Amino acid sequence: MRIKRTFTCGELRSKDVGKKVSLSGWVHSKRLHGGLIFVDLRDRYGITQLVFKPEVGEEVFERAKRFHHEDVISVSGTVRLRPKGYKNPKLATGDVEVHISDLEVLNESVPLPFMIEEETTAFEDLRLKYRYLDLRRPPLQRAIILMHHIRQAVRSYLSSNGFLEIETPALMKSTPEGARDFLVPSRKHKGKFYALPQSPQTYKQVLMIAGFDRYFQIAHCFRDEDLRADRQPEFSQIDIEASFVDEEDIYSLIEGMFEYVFKETLGVELKRPFPRMAYKDALSRFGTDKPDTRFGMEIVDITAVVRNSGFGVFRGAVESGGVVRGINLPGCGSFSRRQTDNLIDEARSLGAKGLVLLRSASGGFSSSVAKFLTEEEIRGIRDTLSSSDGDLVAIVADKEDVACRVLGELRLRMAKRLGLVPQNSFNFLWIVDCPMFEYSEEEGKIVASHHPFTSPKPEHMEFLESDPLHVLSRSYDLVLNGAELGSGSIRIHRPEVQRRVFRVLGLSDEEMDEKFGFLLRAFQFGAPPHGGIALGLERIAAIMAGRSSIRDVIAFPKTTSAYALMEDAPSTVNDEQLNELGIRLVEEEE
Repeated sequence: MRIKRTFTCGELRSKDVGKKVSLSGWVHSKRLHGGLIFVDLRDRYGITQLVFKPEVGEEVFERAKRFHHEDVISVSGTVRLRPKGYKNPKLATGDVEVHISDLEVLNESVPLPFMIEEETTAFEDLRLKYRYLDLRRPPLQRAIILMHHIRQAVRSYLSSNGFLEIETPALMKSTPEGARDFLVPSRKHKGKFYALPQSPQTYKQVLMIAGFDRYFQIAHCFRDEDLRADRQPEFSQIDIEASFVDEEDIYSLIEGMFEYVFKETLGVELKRPFPRMAYKDALSRFGTDKPDTRFGMEIVDITAVVRNSGFGVFRGAVESGGVVRGINLPGCGSFSRRQTDNLIDEARSLGAKGLVLLRSASGGFSSSVAKFLTEEEIRGIRDTLSSSDGDLVAIVADKEDVACRVLGELRLRMAKRLGLVPQNSFNFLWIVDCPMFEYSEEEGKIVASHHPFTSPKPEHMEFLESDPLHVLSRSYDLVLNGAELGSGSIRIHRPEVQRRVFRVLGLSDEEMDEKFGFLLRAFQFGAPPHGGIALGLERIAAIMAGRSSIRDVIAFPKTTSAYALMEDAPSTVNDEQLNELGIRLVEEEE
């Protein structure tokens, strides 16, 4: 390079007027006006307007005329104030421009598959194929930069609180922890496999046993599972473990960390302590274990009000052991017939048998169902749901889990449609008193709700074998704006308790020793009480950046089918590589 950068494209201000400067970056736009050429030059710091005049010299002026979008150039010139009336308040550099005296074209760009803009209509698959172009867009650059600052703030806070950053292996033993492992074949030990870590769970517990009483790591994790907008096959988590702690210690530590991170990166003050809610209450009030508490419209139980109702749907649900639950949709009493029919169809698609809709009007209900309800039932429903004239009451009569789940999803959808979700608001919530186990219909057995190393509540220990599905654990989830940021727990630290939990999960003594023998052995040598949490870094960053998908805060994400479009992976490998590993591919039968 002949011209060396002395300032970035987001740096110049009115105080720099008169300075001779050099800038480097990408040609964002070009305009010809009044015999002059105006160019917006962009780098990750911002945009600066360049002015090319004919008197700069024919060669430089003519070359500027031929600029393409995304040509890479270096320029030298003098900083001038923009003329009165031409300042741009939308740009940090909007008071000034650089009058160019010298130009160097460093690289030319071919025509772009999509424009580098603040927002784009380009399909995501196209943007992922040309990810290096997509990452030039300012919103993604801001998100990636925010991710960097979050990492630095987390490290600073935890280090200042006595935590050591310790790296754990990326090649480990395959253990059943929920999702499928990514397996790595061993060339040295043919027929045997490593697994990529789903989390550093067992390693961080071993670190506690080793005496490193405060550990953290921004850990790279891998899970071979079906993907959604908030899932990727590889992701990062803020992994934390500490010895001689209880739940209150973890709550205080993590709340302090988020208070510090939000203040340092966004300048946002968080309110502490974060609210707490029992798992069963979250399901009952919001239909989910990760409720969005930024708005109301909570699910309300009206079973007692309509238990003996003349309306057969309500009475029949109660008599069969079900419930009647409802939500109030403010201002929706004016919905058209098509809109209400669509709501009913939505409820059915979510698994409900139907949806009863009652329009609140004139102190009662305007609905064909209202004639089956007594005045006392009408008054009770309106009062219980705090429904006013002009509102619409939505009711599901079904099994409790179905009613809550359906209403919980309708609550979220309707809040978005009605504009009830406040922006730039951050509502944290701890979910506590979570079940230790759950029954998996898919696997046909009891599985761990959190993971098998979670400690049961001491008062429920006696029910481990006799009534495992009613045992509560010492686990906790942290929720932000309806997204689960992560889970944690106080761990089991006694080998006999760990074996009891493994037995509930159907593991034989031989399987325990084969899969977790190293951990059970370590527990015998004075394991301290310990606990921790793992928080999804990308989910945190996406919410803080105001992005709807974690793909926007990952430099090189996969698609929802776990495919890397830019580099075309996964891909086939040659027979020689497979032979070295002792692997033979078998074609799937059609």
